[in-house]
Amino acid sequence: MKNTKAFTMIELVFVIVVLGILAAVAIPRFSATRDDAKIAAGRATIAAVRSGIVSERQTRLLRGQNNYVATLDDDFANILSYEPGSGWTTVTAGTVFKYTFGSSSATFTYTPSDGKFLCTSGDCAKLGE
Repeated sequence: MKNTKAFTMIELVFVIVVLGILAAVAIPRFSATRDDAKIAAGRATIAAVRSGIVSERQTRLLRGQNNYVATLDDDFANILSYEPGSGWTTVTAGTVFKYTFGSSSATFTYTPSDGKFLCTSGDCAKLGE
């Protein structure tokens, strides 16, 4: 018999099966990581919007005005110095916003009378609300 240095068909099939099992475990894990990143980005934007509302309120108080921002821009440009990222849509101009992350979403309402930006419906628990 000749001494050949090649893989047998059984060895190749075994390697393909092992790679398939690894892929079946890894792909769902990567999609969960992506959803976690969208949730973290949403939390950061929510905190930044709330901070921006407070900052604008303090600026107005220093000017002698006793009111909050009347409405928020569609991309929060009147209180943030950067774009909030994807996932945010305006439901009602200036007051109601929806954040979509993965297969979930949450609706936030801004109340100009007290400056609150609160989650009013949807999957608020995932965003720490």
